[in-house]
Amino acid sequence: MLADDQALVRGALAAMLGLEPDIEVVAQVSSGDEVVPAARASSPDVALLDVQMPGKDGITAAADLHRELPFCRIVVCTTFGRPGYLSRAMAAGAVGFVVKDAPPEQLVDAVRRVYAGLRVVDPALAAESLATGQSPLTDRERDVLRVASSGGTIADIARLLSLSQGTVRNHLSSAIGKTGARTRAEAARVAEDRGWL
Repeated sequence: MLADDQALVRGALAAMLGLEPDIEVVAQVSSGDEVVPAARASSPDVALLDVQMPGKDGITAAADLHRELPFCRIVVCTTFGRPGYLSRAMAAGAVGFVVKDAPPEQLVDAVRRVYAGLRVVDPALAAESLATGQSPLTDRERDVLRVASSGGTIADIARLLSLSQGTVRNHLSSAIGKTGARTRAEAARVAEDRGWL
């Protein structure tokens, strides 16, 4: 099963995988919200999920899929090879992580290997992930930074997250310190670039 919001990319992946005699694409979806229903209907052995999709992102969809259909092996296939995405994807139940600029044969090999029960991770990204380490942000700091990245005021963030303005300021201050940023916008950008959001 393929999940990617870009029809051209999804179609190209389906065509490429369809050329392999031992691989059949049984479902294609364009949003994270469609992943579990499509998987229930088609019972795929392997699901390739993009990270950034409308509705649920690919990592949230991977966690839902892993919980609902644990037999389905999940590979995150994304343009955004960020260390934080790798660790979050693996924590969500993915057993593979490949970047879209990898050679086609590498993606085909990844599908075969995860189907066989192995884990597959882009080696350069694995090394970068080890060097960068885990996200230092708490769940609440991530929530506050996500909302702050849209440019709202402290009052807007507090209202959206049902927090006091003082609590929002504390979380932003902590996130700014942990990312080594000078402003909340810079903290959100650093966290996004590292795949922590």
